[in-house]
Amino acid sequence: GGQAIDLAATGQSLTLGQLENMHNRKTGALIRASVQLGAFCKAGLVDDDFNKLDNYAKAIGLAFQIRDDILDVEGSTKQLGKPQFADLAQNKPTYTSLLGLQAAKEQAERQHEMALEALAGYSATADLLRHLSEYIVSRNN
Repeated sequence: GGQAIDLAATGQSLTLGQLENMHNRKTGALIRASVQLGAFCKAGLVDDDFNKLDNYAKAIGLAFQIRDDILDVEGSTKQLGKPQFADLAQNKPTYTSLLGLQAAKEQAERQHEMALEALAGYSATADLLRHLSEYIVSRNN
């Protein structure tokens, strides 16, 4: 669904809420489903834990998409495996075009912080999830 919104939005202006909705339905939806499926496999998982993991997944999914928008501006064609500024050239709505590069970076960091907050109270057993969130907001491709 997110990809359909993305294609239909080319050349259009989106609000921040619409952009977030689009991103939540792209790779973010796949990330969220992956975390949910892992959670379902945990015997005895209570609703509160499931909700915390779901909030974590929503945050890292959105952070992943925001980072993609940032990389379109900052990354090289070699790093990205696609032409730099491809989204700009196609006139796609992005966090960087809507908010600017610095505010997009701040939004990605905010999503990372929200992901970590969702894991607060969990022991070191959740460190892999914490590291994944850090990787998502700092990746270069």
